[in-house]
Amino acid sequence: MKFVNTSIPDIQLIEPQVFQDERGFFMETFRSDVFKSAGIHVGFVQDNHSRSKRHSLRGLHYQIKNTQAKLVRVIAGEIFDVAVDLRRDSDTFGRWVGANLSAENKIQMWVPEGFAHGFYVLSDWAEVLYKASDYYAPEWERTLLWNDPQVGIAWPLQSETDPFVSEKDALGSPLKKAEIFK
Repeated sequence: MKFVNTSIPDIQLIEPQVFQDERGFFMETFRSDVFKSAGIHVGFVQDNHSRSKRHSLRGLHYQIKNTQAKLVRVIAGEIFDVAVDLRRDSDTFGRWVGANLSAENKIQMWVPEGFAHGFYVLSDWAEVLYKASDYYAPEWERTLLWNDPQVGIAWPLQSETDPFVSEKDALGSPLKKAEIFK
């Protein structure tokens, strides 16, 4: 696996080594010793799988307690994946990183604790898998407003209308009112 730095040092893009032949392909998507050698010490406790149609936007979600680190990948279609730094004392507080993840490029995004996470679907459908380092705790889940101008995410929207968002996501908090990490 190749670990690629982003503009926020704690966010990494992970390019797996893919072995292909006439039968198909094989790749490792997580290996604890390799991640540890890259400075990522994590124990995953939950796997999640979502399927979303084109123009759907999920997020930006985080848990203020029972915080979750996530390893995100796409097994069908393509998304624009985003992480926003919500760590008050971080040099990159309020900044975001985005990357195209797809079944074709097989790139994964490492999102550590202290970040809000979300994605926008670029293909007709996308299936997203992500591992989480703590259990889903709805009482601690928060949502950062996906289109907060203070954060200024350059979503690659493919439609003149707003993306499809859940009611919860539409009511997300702007950064200046959001609960953040110490």
